[in-house]
Amino acid sequence: MAKQFTDQMNNTIRLEEIPSRIVSLVPSQTELLYDLGLGDKVVGITKFCIHPESWFKNRTRVGGTKQLNIDVIHSLKPDLIIGNKEENTKEDIELLQKIAPVWMSDISTLDEAYEMINQIGDLTNASSISDQIVTEIKREFSKIPTSSSNKSVLYFIWKNPYFVAGTNTFINSIISELGFENFCREERYPEVKNEGDNSPDYIFLSSEPYPFKKEDVVEIEEQYPQSKVVIIDGEMFSWYGSRLKYAPNYFIKLIQQLTNK
Repeated sequence: MAKQFTDQMNNTIRLEEIPSRIVSLVPSQTELLYDLGLGDKVVGITKFCIHPESWFKNRTRVGGTKQLNIDVIHSLKPDLIIGNKEENTKEDIELLQKIAPVWMSDISTLDEAYEMINQIGDLTNASSISDQIVTEIKREFSKIPTSSSNKSVLYFIWKNPYFVAGTNTFINSIISELGFENFCREERYPEVKNEGDNSPDYIFLSSEPYPFKKEDVVEIEEQYPQSKVVIIDGEMFSWYGSRLKYAPNYFIKLIQQLTNK
């Protein structure tokens, strides 16, 4: 029996039956589909969908998140395509909507991530599992010690030039969840130049999308001598699917490292 679903961009799609040929355009949502137990129902993923490794090796790759191969996707004959407003381009999505129903997520908060997980569970007839995943994530996040230190964090995502995560981003939501304040007051992902006037308490150099290395720590420390600079696992801060189950344990250890406890 056909059902209608409204995505996080307020678009309504109609599915004639439970999807059995799904193409996922977002790494964190690909991993979620795996954890929902969908097995062979996922026929296409991007080259950045590295989790789970078995899918990364064996599923058809449809290009990068912002450089999709529309012809390959069309050849897979999908009955559902799952994308994201930030990860995928408007132009690609408009082309894909002519091939199959496209469900889009739009996530800048932890609550919106929970909503996405539940809605994709509903889309794929896996609501009982998605409910369990959200419950587990919330339980794990409740274990993070609350902090009112208001220490500031500048979160670098790219080099040459330097870009950071600003407000109205999922990363910003996670920074706040940990009891920190985002040092960047601009929205989205602005370029940053150190004017030497002020320094954050902490600087996080993310492992993705730019893979910051130890030598980058030294370079940033020279620019921000008053800040504590650390390399962090970008997946834990920016993957908004079922990987969130593992993030709180990582955050607890990170906070201990930062506070030397």
